[in-house]
Amino acid sequence: MVGLEPNIERKDMILCALCDDAPCDQACSKLNPSGLLRNIWFRNEQTAALRLPEINPCLNCPALCERLCVRPGGVPIREVITRLYSQVLPGCETPLPENEDLLRCDLCGIPLENPFLLSSSVVASTYDMCARAFEAGWAGACFKTVCSLDIHEASPRFSAVSGNDRSIIGFKNIEQLSDHGVKENMETFRRLKKKYPSKFILASIMGQNEEEWGELAGLCEENGADAVELNFSCPNMAEEGLGSDIGQIPELVERFTAAAKRACGIPVLAKLTPNVMSMNPAAEAAVRGGADGIAAINTIKSIIGVNPHTYVSAPAVHGHSAVGGYSGNAVKPIALRFIAELGQNPKLAGVHLSAMGGVETWMDALEFLLLGGGSIQVTTAVMQYGYRIIDDLKAGLNLYLKEKAFRNVREVIGLGLDALSETTVPLERDTILFPQFIRERCIGCGRCRISCADGGHQAIRLDENRRPKLDAKRCVGCHLCVLVCPQRAVVRGRKRIQRRKKAENTEE
Repeated sequence: MVGLEPNIERKDMILCALCDDAPCDQACSKLNPSGLLRNIWFRNEQTAALRLPEINPCLNCPALCERLCVRPGGVPIREVITRLYSQVLPGCETPLPENEDLLRCDLCGIPLENPFLLSSSVVASTYDMCARAFEAGWAGACFKTVCSLDIHEASPRFSAVSGNDRSIIGFKNIEQLSDHGVKENMETFRRLKKKYPSKFILASIMGQNEEEWGELAGLCEENGADAVELNFSCPNMAEEGLGSDIGQIPELVERFTAAAKRACGIPVLAKLTPNVMSMNPAAEAAVRGGADGIAAINTIKSIIGVNPHTYVSAPAVHGHSAVGGYSGNAVKPIALRFIAELGQNPKLAGVHLSAMGGVETWMDALEFLLLGGGSIQVTTAVMQYGYRIIDDLKAGLNLYLKEKAFRNVREVIGLGLDALSETTVPLERDTILFPQFIRERCIGCGRCRISCADGGHQAIRLDENRRPKLDAKRCVGCHLCVLVCPQRAVVRGRKRIQRRKKAENTEE
């Protein structure tokens, strides 16, 4: 079933470079190895399995694809594909959808081919880039913020926190707004709308006063934009009273939103800052000002990578740095919290939520939809992997919707809100759910014991074969052991008992 624990994990392909024009594809006439590996990387292994030919062509293959790999011997392509046949395909209960009709939705009443848009950033900053994204399958783009300011960017302006596989976990930028003039950007909107009339153009703007907010909104409408996004949230503006400074003051949000609404007849979204305790005051102010939707979240103010020799944080620009905006998969939990806050606010009922913040896979996107997002915007994953990730975003979500028998993607919006509480007070606390050990997966590393001993309740010991044993008298069901096991050999069990009775069974 789509969405369950993967049969093939990203660590199985830790050396896959996700190449452009991959040599492994050139070596294989029967499969698209790089596409299958990319499917797996982005949590879309069932789609990969369902795209396979009936008979495994790897069985008697000399594996030239592995020899041509840019990291020879690093990616066991034959083994991975064979595991798709043996471990994944037998569990595929639903055939691939014949079309993408289930993904059709809307943004403030304007049709979208699918929920996926590029968010306002460098990935949507020129005609050529947006055109290539549209050709790849993105439903639209929020163009990089148009302004009348004279923008000169620093170099370098990006830095990142990376995982063991060198993939970006968190991304920091000190980039500002579009460095193209207003006139040039308006020409870009006209060209895009003429060439791609069915694609959604969301024009991000930032003004310096009410008059300019209105003027820019009107210009965007005149030149083909389908909607306007008001940037109240950029954390990197040098001038005071711009970007996230506005988003922290509800009165300014309301005033500038009203100015934009007076000047145009297309939908207006307010893009809000996460650099606040609660987003509701600014969101409600935007609605009072006439906003048709809310976009969230923008990047989070951050500092990363302080050099131990120069004492300068990253990115360093001639010996200096600055607080910048943090994005990427690391911010997703924070973004989900804000989207849920907005989704549960009755004063925002009927207001479109365009959600973003750490989306890499279709499952990330689904989480935002379940908490109230009506459309999904993406930047950092595109910067890392390219526009091509739209294939897996669409394919994974489309298969999920078909498997769950949803009639369209709109039906999943907000389904996760009723089960979510703002605090832990309402949670049931009278029972314990024990973990369960999967013996055939266990390698006897003892990580579960160490974590339970030093970070838990000393409820796990290793037997003479280095296999874990649970002391139910001590176990409180925190499931730290489930999280730390490198083999997924500890899982949520099915045995739930009353706290007062937990001493009856002493060991499992």
